[in-house]
Amino acid sequence: MRRLTGIVAGACLVAAPTIQALSTYFWNDGYQGVNTGTLLILATVCWIVGLTAVFRSIEDRVPRYTAIAHPLAMYGCVGGAAFAVQGMQEELFNADHVEAVRLLGEHPSAAFLAFWVAGVLFPTSVFVLGAVLTRIRAVPVPVGLLTCAGALAFPLSRIPREPGLAYVADLLLLLPFAYLGIRLAAQALGTRARQPATP
Repeated sequence: MRRLTGIVAGACLVAAPTIQALSTYFWNDGYQGVNTGTLLILATVCWIVGLTAVFRSIEDRVPRYTAIAHPLAMYGCVGGAAFAVQGMQEELFNADHVEAVRLLGEHPSAAFLAFWVAGVLFPTSVFVLGAVLTRIRAVPVPVGLLTCAGALAFPLSRIPREPGLAYVADLLLLLPFAYLGIRLAAQALGTRARQPATP
């Protein structure tokens, strides 16, 4: 059962940024819609499973960090799902994105907790995770740097909704997390990985 869990978690680490990148293809003039939102929901599920496995793998080495960072990262993932549902509703109800954001502003507490805080937490969590993985030498330095770069590029592409930047951000996230996912699955299968440390 533990082997299957590792394989599934590894597959999710590859699938999450892949599905996220695919969702960008369905942007319409910079706006998300039903197709993008649906794919982002699926990507979010994969992010939750995959990132949970990464945090568990380093828990013994950085227990305090993991205890705080794991739930915050999950909060960030839920925020991604909230934005995905918003994008779906905008297309379903033929609502303008600017108007939707304005209406959301009429409920500041809800907007703050469900969108703005959660929206910041995902890229922040990924950036710090990349830095920690590099510091404890759980991954090669290039993998950690790519993780941090992807985390920085993510909001820079999503806030202005620039497809070109979004594809770059998606690729920067795909490369390191695919590495982590493949290594995690290989370890679960009993394959000897290059790096002795877990992801």
